[in-house]
Amino acid sequence: MPFRVCFVCTGNICRSPMAESVFRARVAEAGLDGLVKVDSAGTGGWHEGDGADPRTVSVLEAGGYEGGHAARQFHADWFAELDLVIALDAGHLRALRRLASTEADAEKVRLLRSYDPAVASASGADLDVPDPYYGGLDGFEECLEMVEAASPGLLAAVREQVEGQAA
Repeated sequence: MPFRVCFVCTGNICRSPMAESVFRARVAEAGLDGLVKVDSAGTGGWHEGDGADPRTVSVLEAGGYEGGHAARQFHADWFAELDLVIALDAGHLRALRRLASTEADAEKVRLLRSYDPAVASASGADLDVPDPYYGGLDGFEECLEMVEAASPGLLAAVREQVEGQAA
């Protein structure tokens, strides 16, 4: 059974599809694509069925990532099938932990930037990936940089779990 990771932001059209695309590429580069399933969702369903924001697609494509996506809303019953739920900001973290029906499910929820050693080790660091939706393209580029910076640490943590399951 693959290790399942789901990235979650607000509407699943900006940050979480960006994180999904970047992390899926990192998983493939690491040769783990058959062992790790990567997905994304939003805390709300306003954009369900929509593609990613065109600015997200543009930034992803410029970075050499795939941009295909259809938005969907996260549901509490997904916890049973997920190993890790990655929130893009503290508001998502709180919302997801409120949805969790058990402590074990709540413990599956982590902030993406907590995997970025440069940020996570800084005292009082802001671990949010800011929502770029109401800004310009530069906000999306900044989000991509944050996602890319956290991805190696997340990949190392996931690899450790996958290798632990195989042992």
